[in-house]
Amino acid sequence: MGIQRIESVTYGVDDLGTCVRFFDDFGLFLVEKTGEHAVFETLTGQTLHLDALPGSLLPPPVEDGPTLREVVWGVDTNTELERLVTAAGRDREIRESADGVHHTVDETGFGVGLSLARPKPAPLTPRPANALGSVDRWNAPLEAITRVHPLRMCHVALNIPKEGREQAFAFYTERLGFRPTDVVEPMGVFMQAPGDEDQHTMLLCHRPDRAGINHIAYEVPGFDDVIEGGNHMIDKGWREARRLGRHTIGSNVFRFLHAPCGGRVEYAADMDRVDESYGTRVHETTPPHHIWALRTNRDHQDAPAS
Repeated sequence: MGIQRIESVTYGVDDLGTCVRFFDDFGLFLVEKTGEHAVFETLTGQTLHLDALPGSLLPPPVEDGPTLREVVWGVDTNTELERLVTAAGRDREIRESADGVHHTVDETGFGVGLSLARPKPAPLTPRPANALGSVDRWNAPLEAITRVHPLRMCHVALNIPKEGREQAFAFYTERLGFRPTDVVEPMGVFMQAPGDEDQHTMLLCHRPDRAGINHIAYEVPGFDDVIEGGNHMIDKGWREARRLGRHTIGSNVFRFLHAPCGGRVEYAADMDRVDESYGTRVHETTPPHHIWALRTNRDHQDAPAS
């Protein structure tokens, strides 16, 4: 089949200690730390690497400051891995590291890796909910979650320059097998990996003249985790980047936070799942960013008088 999921991501960072504190508060699990490097893991075994001194297999950063340097994609079989490495390397160098990851770069300059996927099972018991005619919780008042732990990295969003965007999209669709699910002509392309059911595994969002990390989304079990996880991060002193809401494309509930490693991270829940019958939807104008977003009376008080 091909690419199944995000296997790992690597950031080049300036302040390793602050980044470690951020992702510990965010709910990832620290599995390794030195004076120059730290590794976190999701419940399903994906890894986040924070490098104060990025290694030689990583390409130069596409923007100033801390930023994403590489995304490694997990592939289901050795046969598919070999096929994708060959396709990706038709016109660019590919180098294999000792851990079996094949490293190259995409059209924008972001590092791209390919390796075998090694998913871990993450047993999930949905939080029971009650509604008239559908009662799942008896005699058991809910308690605070207290600590949210993301299940997985579910998608990555990259900013790319508007010029050359067709070639940037084609690298992922024609060589790596991603399928466009929603093409927003003024903004970018949402793409699904062959082995994923999410409406998008990746977004390439074109900007007038710049590239950089937009965000990485982490799936959590439900709405409570999105809300309580964001509240916990704010209590720890981190800064929210976007108010709680539900996206139009993908339908997921979201909450974004500014990340000291560059860009933003997202708590996400209830993403649309789609199959081949979904096709590719083309939007000539950009749909509204959200179906709904949290509002308060202050929004109306601060609005300019008509």
